[in-house]
Amino acid sequence: MKRARTFSFYSIVIILSLVLSACGIALVQPNTPTSTPLPITAPSQVPTATEIAAIPELTPTSLPLLVWIDPRLPGEILDTIGDALSLVRVTSKEKALLSLTIETEKPIISWAYALAAPFATITDDVSVESLIAFWQTNADFPARVLVMPPAIFDSLKARYGNPMGDVHPLAEDNLLNYCQTHQNAWAIVPFEKLEPQWKVISLDGISPIRKDFVAESYPLMVQIGWDESYRTVTETEYQLANDAISSVPASNRQADKLTTVVLTGVTAMTRATAKEMELYGVLSPAASIGELMREADIAHVSNEVPFASDCPAPQWQQAVDLVFCSNDEYIELMREIGTDVVELTGDHFSDYGPEAMVHTLEMYDAEGWPYYGGGIDIEEAKQPLKITHNGNKIAFLGCNAKAPGYATASETNPGALHCDLDEMVNTIQSLKDEGYQVIFTFQHEEIYRWQPTEDLIADFRIVSDAGATIVSGSQAHQPHMLEFYGDSLIHYGLGNLFFDQLGWFEDTNKAFLDRHVFYDGKYLGVELITVQFFNWSTPTLMTPEARAAMLERLFAESGLTQ
Repeated sequence: MKRARTFSFYSIVIILSLVLSACGIALVQPNTPTSTPLPITAPSQVPTATEIAAIPELTPTSLPLLVWIDPRLPGEILDTIGDALSLVRVTSKEKALLSLTIETEKPIISWAYALAAPFATITDDVSVESLIAFWQTNADFPARVLVMPPAIFDSLKARYGNPMGDVHPLAEDNLLNYCQTHQNAWAIVPFEKLEPQWKVISLDGISPIRKDFVAESYPLMVQIGWDESYRTVTETEYQLANDAISSVPASNRQADKLTTVVLTGVTAMTRATAKEMELYGVLSPAASIGELMREADIAHVSNEVPFASDCPAPQWQQAVDLVFCSNDEYIELMREIGTDVVELTGDHFSDYGPEAMVHTLEMYDAEGWPYYGGGIDIEEAKQPLKITHNGNKIAFLGCNAKAPGYATASETNPGALHCDLDEMVNTIQSLKDEGYQVIFTFQHEEIYRWQPTEDLIADFRIVSDAGATIVSGSQAHQPHMLEFYGDSLIHYGLGNLFFDQLGWFEDTNKAFLDRHVFYDGKYLGVELITVQFFNWSTPTLMTPEARAAMLERLFAESGLTQ
């Protein structure tokens, strides 16, 4: 239908040209440039149909632009362009005035892709050199098959030649299923199409899901722009073309739409942990993980122990009653790691009574740290913590699922919130209706093995079924399994962040810090950060060998395969 309309319009123009020529009136020829070509400018507002129709004179720029849209472009771009009123789309590049294509020397759009593998993959990073060598010579590479959408396939082919390895294009929607059902298959995935069941593999340490991403140093970028087909294009024609696609984002990865959240396990700055803080410095436990925590947009800490002005000097060991407190000075450690959110569901929050709990809440208020899962009374404790960051709406909610004695929040008393799962389900559903991604954290049974109990699994799945995006166990003193359950990621326990259980059991010297990534209102997935304890207080980032062993154990215990 568009081709027929275009033909009629141009027929009228030709007839008018003949009539005006007979009267001795000159008409500007459509193919005559009206100015010298200039570089492409940034898109501006899309002209409306009314604006186009209101142009009173027939000039080259009033005619619809004949354009060819490269079918290899990312699906989001093709969908967004749609039927732009001021563009007439033709079926071949040769018939077009301009072509929107990956074959351009004047890019106006930059599309980021991620090298991704099925989640249960040990490899974290590969070199750009090894990726290119696999492409060009079928050299050894962790994956033996590599699939990707046509746009990135053709872009890389233009750079590196025809692939010699098992590399081929595949529709965006089929990438994950293909890699999960084919042995040693990886993919190159559009950044915004990442899902939690992917593991993003960095290239020479650069990853698009991290905040320090530098696009200029990253090879998996597709540059898209206008290509002139058969004559010089004027500045005005370029502007009209850019106006017509102004609704297309300049990139599918914009830093101001990205949010990272780091969830942690148990913090208890007491006993041997506090003793070492006194000996080596209050900030010493942050030596290895401080920078990583500070980099997060939202750094979560589940601090189980209250601050108390009369807290005695710490001892290496403590009486059986396990009544804990922290010196006020220890809040410096929480500052050092960039704490943004404090969870109050812990067992020991009430150990030093209401006065210490109120004092602790006042300290958090003074720092500007919001908290959840506990509070000055039960009404405050029930309230979800709502945060909007870079357009991402994230809500924290949590409770203590142990016996009520551990959770003392009431109408008249501060403390942790005891779980009423029916109420929690209702709150989660309300938050989802408001557009929030819900992060639910539990204080639950403490199990010294990778496999949680049936009761613990049942409770975690209840809040997952209600719509929580992430369900995380803050109670565990060693790592637990994880699972993809429905639309949720459940990690049943992370292990200790700051607590003195080195050597208590086989795996109490290990823990996870989970870095969750949100983009443009969507949850993209998690990076598992692994730490190990060599003393009573300091989580230390693992060596590659220790990390690989820990990930292998996690995937085996979780029943996940590559």
